[in-house]
Amino acid sequence: MTYHEDRIGILKNKLGFSWQNEDLLHLALTHSSYAYEKSSRGQENNQRLEFLGDAVLELVVSDYLYRTYPGHTEGELTRLRAAVVCEPSLARTARELDLGSCLYMGRGEERSGGRERPSILADAFEALLGAVYLDQGLEMARKVALQYLKPVIKDVLEGRVERDYKTELQEILQEEGTVDISYAILREEGPDHHKIFTAAVYFGGKEMGRGQGRSKKEAEQQAACRALTRLGYLQGKGL
Repeated sequence: MTYHEDRIGILKNKLGFSWQNEDLLHLALTHSSYAYEKSSRGQENNQRLEFLGDAVLELVVSDYLYRTYPGHTEGELTRLRAAVVCEPSLARTARELDLGSCLYMGRGEERSGGRERPSILADAFEALLGAVYLDQGLEMARKVALQYLKPVIKDVLEGRVERDYKTELQEILQEEGTVDISYAILREEGPDHHKIFTAAVYFGGKEMGRGQGRSKKEAEQQAACRALTRLGYLQGKGL
């Protein structure tokens, strides 16, 4: 057994159930850089599972917060959920599962530190949840998600997580009466397995911040951070 197979075996033990279709697990662990290198063989990647897992995650976390905190308002629940399902929190959860060592990854991405990159780890956790949902159903996906996210939720409530700049910006502008907020991806540079995205945030038809990142989410967060800085709500972040 190789080191990689050994790590996947440990992951299966952590999840605590027998897969009906283990191909779904391996697909959830297949980064686009690996699929790119194996493209001549028709190799798929985990992006479709990530799309599904994102929806499963939002439902599971929303349901848990609604039932657990009946005294919280809609706005408070929205802020909690945004902090729980943001990239830093999901990357932390992926590290708890050691997903980085389990990923099928291209050599170039691996050499550049891809196994520790927050955007890749967060996406892998969402893809894993998508695979669990398809293989085991919603209740097992809920069990897996909450098992690893409850410590994150506790830290969110106690203010010990990274900030979600997009939600902060949305709430500040809505309080000031501005609701016309939008994001756009301005540029995508580099090959599919090693892209850099540039995003901008607009409100009132005016661009208020730009940011870059290895994922669209990361670029949008950085754009929101720049906008908050320009508006005077953050210090020392620059433009």
